[in-house]
Amino acid sequence: MDRYEINKNMTTFQQKIGDLYEALQIKSKEAKLASLDALISDPLFWNDQKKANQIIAEANKLRDSINLYQKVSKEYESIVELSELAESDEELMLLLDDEIVAFQKTIAEAEEAALLSDKYDALNCIVELHPGAGGTESMDWASMLYRMYQRFCQQQGFKLTVLDYLAGEEAGIKSVTFLIKGKNAYGLFKGERGVHRLVRISPFDSGARRHTSFCSCDVAPELEETNDIEIKDEDLKIDVYHSSGAGGQSVNTTDSAVRMTHLPTGIVVTCQNERSQIKNREVALKILKAKLLERQIEERDKELKNIKGEQKGINFGSQIRSYVFCPYTLVKDHRTGYETNNVTQVMDGDLLGFMLSYLKYEKEHANE
Repeated sequence: MDRYEINKNMTTFQQKIGDLYEALQIKSKEAKLASLDALISDPLFWNDQKKANQIIAEANKLRDSINLYQKVSKEYESIVELSELAESDEELMLLLDDEIVAFQKTIAEAEEAALLSDKYDALNCIVELHPGAGGTESMDWASMLYRMYQRFCQQQGFKLTVLDYLAGEEAGIKSVTFLIKGKNAYGLFKGERGVHRLVRISPFDSGARRHTSFCSCDVAPELEETNDIEIKDEDLKIDVYHSSGAGGQSVNTTDSAVRMTHLPTGIVVTCQNERSQIKNREVALKILKAKLLERQIEERDKELKNIKGEQKGINFGSQIRSYVFCPYTLVKDHRTGYETNNVTQVMDGDLLGFMLSYLKYEKEHANE
């Protein structure tokens, strides 16, 4: 690497660090952390242990972002110093080359972390898949998407737990709700919200004709113990029924499954994963809170768009991505333009590129 390339890299790094400072909102986070640290140092802080734990968790999250920025800044300063010393030293120039390559990786990781810095990004998430019109064909498509997300979770080290599952009569699934646990699960999955479109030669068509199928994906953050969402008892209608597993096999013969209806909004959630009705009620309530929060986020975004007088066309229920198996192979995100012709690899869980491209797109268009 010659001096010209080194100087070019240093200029790029300086710009990226400035962008990182803004993206991570370091100035506001430092101010917020100072106020939280003042609360933590109060002798009465632990009188309310639940609230104290929430404050500490928030402070730790802020501190992680600040420490990340400081780490990147210090590494950059070290490279600047080495660059000045290496002006006439060949061995130091070789060392500088290695340091620049390593720092490129460091700043790329920091940029990815900055994409996942919104309020709920670090939380677990609840995902629901619902096939569209098309009967067995769409139900099979829903099961293919479910398998795709299972594979992705395995690759990322996430834990996937089925909360509710309703199998199709012939094949596929009528609906499935699952919880994904892992760092930044919601941040990564929130871009999956919307309608996914499949184009292929249907294995269920004796005429081997090409079919188009649709499946909707709902994604909501799993709320921790927080007062963000409050639900009144009188706003709930709760029904219980027998649980049944995939394929209709009996899980147990008691009324342990729970269907919960939120009367003011009409939102309905179900849970039959646990054998205990009490446990299923707890999980159903958590799902309901997640869906109400998702609704709040959508309404907030809609209000902001109305204030700005613009329609970006990325509303829930819109077609966000197409998976084409025939007459050619292509997976394309219609919001970001990100695409690949390796359909098999995507269906085996290679989704990180799509997820990160959406997060970049979201950040770039946040102030439009």
